[in-house]
Amino acid sequence: MSVVDDLLANNEGFASSLPTKHLDVCPSRQLAIVTCMDSRLDVFAALGLRDGEAHVLRNAGGIVSDDVIRSLAVSQRRLGTREVMLIHHTDCGMEKITDDGFRAELQEATGVAPGFAIESFTDVEANVRQSIERVRQSPFLPHRDLVRGFVYDVDNYRLREVGAGRD
Repeated sequence: MSVVDDLLANNEGFASSLPTKHLDVCPSRQLAIVTCMDSRLDVFAALGLRDGEAHVLRNAGGIVSDDVIRSLAVSQRRLGTREVMLIHHTDCGMEKITDDGFRAELQEATGVAPGFAIESFTDVEANVRQSIERVRQSPFLPHRDLVRGFVYDVDNYRLREVGAGRD
């Protein structure tokens, strides 16, 4: 049995244990969260969120890429979110690679240079500040004033707020 088969069995038990309900497509807290794909960060548990309360966008490093801006634009313009919370974390895998090194590795393995930005970083707090500014500067987002950034410590599970550099 594969890992996916195990997870499908888990889902069947999960779905069977809950009453049928329909949640609104618009998050009830009018919140969008951008964070890393790291498996050590359980966003819902760490923040005390329930289903239907927030959009959660995840990628390697929690980078505010063009695709994240696209998703935030849909989230804000069509689904009612107004606040953006950015959560990066300590001991991130994106701190352990370099753009040039990983790009060369991919090109060597495939024969094709990737068309996407790698966006590795060495300073998680600086990366959070950069992400805050990318959200604040996007003309596609109508709600750019309520954006805050944090670093999640994977060892003690606490969030530490990082300023936007506008202070």
